[in-house]
Amino acid sequence: MSAAEQPRTVPTVDPGRLDPDWLRRTVRIALDEDLGPEPGRDLTTQSTVPSHLRGTAHLVAREPGVVAGLPVVAEVTAQVAQRLGLPPVTVDQRVPDGARVERGDVLVVVTGPVQVLLVAERTALNLASRASGVASHTRRWADVLAGSGAQVLDTRKTTPGLRELEKYAVRCGGGTNKRMGLHDVAMIKDNHVVAAGGITAAIEAVRSRFGDVPLQVEADTPAQALEAVAAGARFLLLDNMPPEVLTEVVTSVRAGESNTGPIELEATGNLTLDRAAAVAATGVDYLSVGALTHSSPILDLALDLVDGLSQA
Repeated sequence: MSAAEQPRTVPTVDPGRLDPDWLRRTVRIALDEDLGPEPGRDLTTQSTVPSHLRGTAHLVAREPGVVAGLPVVAEVTAQVAQRLGLPPVTVDQRVPDGARVERGDVLVVVTGPVQVLLVAERTALNLASRASGVASHTRRWADVLAGSGAQVLDTRKTTPGLRELEKYAVRCGGGTNKRMGLHDVAMIKDNHVVAAGGITAAIEAVRSRFGDVPLQVEADTPAQALEAVAAGARFLLLDNMPPEVLTEVVTSVRAGESNTGPIELEATGNLTLDRAAAVAATGVDYLSVGALTHSSPILDLALDLVDGLSQA
């Protein structure tokens, strides 16, 4: 690898891994979308590129950021090779997910049939660019919160079908997953309170039906927060509270923890990067940011063929 290809990266997190079953299913659906029903076809590539032509392509960062989702390259190229009945490609991932990269860094090197490389290109880029955009955005929040004791949380405001990827990308960026869905954590919000007849009634209803699940409760006022704690809540979402009110709630709740035990406190609602440090200074444990997944722009990545094409 030349000096120009050497990545300037600093791994920052261990995000775990993408669920392999999810990855296989998602790539299959994405390829069906692009190529048509399996095996599908690429009218342009299969007309202009001989099936025996081999080459190498570099997945390259076109702008600085934090990368995520690079393992999709291996899955996409493997499935494309199988669909086309061509030999598999070799995939050399040069950069770990969660690493900071600069413009021009080579992230992945793939070698094999050029047809496979070109057919796989857009699907691999769509997934990796999306994940890397989420990771890059999350890293900006994590950097602002560094040293504060607070962490940035994601939400369920994800792209349908891509939640696994986007929440993985949040982890790659140094953030924390709040819950994967409606099935793993009970979260009582304002509409549930209205329907149940109050915060205490809603908490009791959840505990009577699903007594062993994690429970989180949204509070709009200090009075609601204290009511939720008295009713047994140990995780509070403090919604749209200004810093001075957050400080009041944090002080009150912490004062009672010798009796209640630890209580996790999350600030949520219309948070922005320029306010993040002030919100963290109130003493909350988390800042919940839906924009991590619903408003992150992609990180611009490209797949470029390099010189040295050869006949198989």
